[in-house]
Amino acid sequence: MNHFRTFPMPILPSLTLDLFPNPAFERSESYGAARSAVLGAPALAQAEAELTAWPGYQPTPLRGLPALAAAIGVASVHYKDEGSRFGLSSFKALGGAYAVARLLCREIGRALRPADLLSDAMRAECAALTVSCATDGNHGRSVAWGARMFGCACVIYVHATVSEGRQRAIEQYGATVVRTAGNYDDAVRQADADARTHGRFVISDTSYPGYMDVPRDVMQGYQLMVHEAVQQLGRWPTHVFVQAGVGGLAAAVCAYFWERDPARRPVFVVVEPDRADCLLRSARQGRLTAVTGELDTLMAGLACGEVSLLAWQILERGANAFCTVDDAAAVAGMRLLAHPLGDDPTIVAGESAVAGLAAAIAARQDDEASRALGLDADSCLLFFGSEAATDPALYAELVGETAQAVANRSAA
Repeated sequence: MNHFRTFPMPILPSLTLDLFPNPAFERSESYGAARSAVLGAPALAQAEAELTAWPGYQPTPLRGLPALAAAIGVASVHYKDEGSRFGLSSFKALGGAYAVARLLCREIGRALRPADLLSDAMRAECAALTVSCATDGNHGRSVAWGARMFGCACVIYVHATVSEGRQRAIEQYGATVVRTAGNYDDAVRQADADARTHGRFVISDTSYPGYMDVPRDVMQGYQLMVHEAVQQLGRWPTHVFVQAGVGGLAAAVCAYFWERDPARRPVFVVVEPDRADCLLRSARQGRLTAVTGELDTLMAGLACGEVSLLAWQILERGANAFCTVDDAAAVAGMRLLAHPLGDDPTIVAGESAVAGLAAAIAARQDDEASRALGLDADSCLLFFGSEAATDPALYAELVGETAQAVANRSAA
């Protein structure tokens, strides 16, 4: 099933949705011990205890969009708005900084909770260590924030197309930023090579052979967001559409529901930019398949060409379907949330936050896609709005007004 053509609607332009139902999915398959070792309830309980003890922690809001639900013919739409997470405007605050804390505890060699690292004595011990990573923007910002909070040094690698605004957002936390040639995956390799040379510790959100522990911590931190959403919603959704870069966020969400009740888990759809669709290609080929080149998409946080191995352990058989949307759909989604239907809340959503929402609307516009995903008038949809305006200049260009102006309308 490929390239569904949607019909014009007042809330989104006509667009192409490339949908691939996953032939490896089997609802009766158990989660299993191997996947529990990647993402499991005990590790989430530990992450919850530690992250909720950090200064400034509070659950992010789950926003209902009843007018949008009525417009697309479903029972409900809920959007987990991560724009206020620890003041970093992104869900990534739960992952990178948490992984920094976990690594520092391991390297110091003490049985400490990461919250204990906030003491002056422990910060002094951490000062001799340097953490590093490659980023499209938000993960690096989280790592830099965590490094400043815990007192260690930080070097962040950004690739050629990362905006100056995102670079400055990282530098404000005291990190040294190194700009590299090539795409995100090239920056990952450069960060890893330089870390080996200079004795730094890589805090990557993507896993690869020989490098699994830190990305596992990153993904486990993300699951706190899912846990909050389920508690706020008070029931399980029937459908979850989640955007993906290397797949860590999508895997964290998928694993949460799969582990707890395989038979009752929501229909789970992975959504990528059409120019950075490594997960969709991997599903189609039945093996990990990289996307090379510039990965030129507005959805900068999703511009990744190689799948995280840990994420693939979950998504290869846990996702019901994979799909892509184009940049126009992302922009339309941003504008829709900035100028919502009816009395729906106004939301500032960054360009990497809305792919899941756009894909669901596009799928609902097409009868065959709706049938393939079981979307109907009884469907309860959940989305994770992974970022706010993390690049304010780009947001204003795409939406036609500043994020602050949109936020002011929301507060009015």
